[in-house]
Amino acid sequence: MTASSTGRRPNVSSTGRRPNVSSIGRRTVLTTGAALAAGAATAGLAGCGGSVGAAGTTTIDYWLWDANQLPAYSAAIEAFMAENPDIHVRITQMGWDDYWTKLTASFVAEAGPDCFTDHLGKYPEFVKLGVISPLDGIGQLDEIPGDRFKEGLQDLWTGQDGARYGIPKDYDTIAIMYDRTRLAEAGMTDEDLVGLDWNPEDGGTFEKVLAHLSVDAHGVRGDEEGFDPTNVATYGMAAGPGVDYVGQSAWSPFALSTGWTFTDERTWGRRFNYDDERFQATMDWYYGLVDKGFLPPFGTFGDSSPEQVQIQSGASALALAGSWMIGTYNGLDEVDLGIAPLPAGPVGTPVSMFNGLGDSISSQSEHKEEASRLIAFLASDEAQEIIGGFGAIFPATDIGTEKAIAAHAESGLDVTPYTDRVDRGETGLYPLVENSASIAAIMQSAFDRLWMRQIDVSEFTAYNDRVNALFE
Repeated sequence: MTASSTGRRPNVSSTGRRPNVSSIGRRTVLTTGAALAAGAATAGLAGCGGSVGAAGTTTIDYWLWDANQLPAYSAAIEAFMAENPDIHVRITQMGWDDYWTKLTASFVAEAGPDCFTDHLGKYPEFVKLGVISPLDGIGQLDEIPGDRFKEGLQDLWTGQDGARYGIPKDYDTIAIMYDRTRLAEAGMTDEDLVGLDWNPEDGGTFEKVLAHLSVDAHGVRGDEEGFDPTNVATYGMAAGPGVDYVGQSAWSPFALSTGWTFTDERTWGRRFNYDDERFQATMDWYYGLVDKGFLPPFGTFGDSSPEQVQIQSGASALALAGSWMIGTYNGLDEVDLGIAPLPAGPVGTPVSMFNGLGDSISSQSEHKEEASRLIAFLASDEAQEIIGGFGAIFPATDIGTEKAIAAHAESGLDVTPYTDRVDRGETGLYPLVENSASIAAIMQSAFDRLWMRQIDVSEFTAYNDRVNALFE
């Protein structure tokens, strides 16, 4: 198996799931043709399941990027092969950056995997280019109802043409991670982080907590007289090295909890709402925390010091983190991990972004039927329980999620601040749209400049016009 970063989304540290959505947006799909194809020919990707199957078997390739998920999926695929001795599955795992580069190269070279882990920020472009196959009518996949999965997940993997292009694998939400020991040093308990509220006018009780947890270089707290916001030793809330146009584990929980939505439609929107006064008020508050000394200024922490490192070192007191990061945080040395729910916003409840990965089949695969059997098995109760038992993710079904919750509970960790958002319908969907790479390229400057305190939030209206022009 190849080595990998633990990214799930775009940057494992901040947006991630599953690796970092910002990374997703900044990468162009299928634009480096010949060079990437040459790279794919010499990549020498390692298959965890072995290179070839026994005589008389059909070998299919399955790719994924998250090293944290590899043991769970390896176990599930071993069970699949035991029940399907006519199919041998060759698993390849790579880090986030290598994954998309080599997947793109494989499509160009017509040497791609039969099936692979896909991301919402990627698949619209794959559909447009015709490199992934509609799943309707392939093997057993029509027998899998969309309501088998957590509500909304199959919608995210349904194209504008009504066809399914991915079978949901898992889902992720956002909650608050913190070190109980450092919380106690501030004279606070776990209960002090439950039932908080937030608003863009004064930050509510959540900002009061951030103020108390912020400490300047002289030991003065952010809610005490004499606090120096320009010389901070511990920030109330961590920030990764960058933030993107989705802000999954950064600003999105605050914006979504005002009732704001990314686009004009639940999925496949064609107009973004960065010009909405609720969004702009949220951004004004969120990045205004920099001026108050409660959030790190732009460039304070680089790639080597993501949010979890800030929590471990005491550079920041709490972090918004995706559920795909539970294992990473729980494995930090000398950190007594606590998980708290997001603060309730103006809508009256917390609201988390709801994202999920899917399994897709390459159009060029010569073994679509066999690939469909694998994907169908991964969505089965048997596989979902196996995967959930590893606790690396929340599988897409109720039974898989229950298994994951129980696995964490056995180690003394309550992860329900993540799952409660879904069970209570307190979520907002990841923006499923075309042109994600172009949107990211336009909006990156806006978010960076606002974080650097170089522009006013009102200037997002002009950026929004540029984004919406992409859909004309």
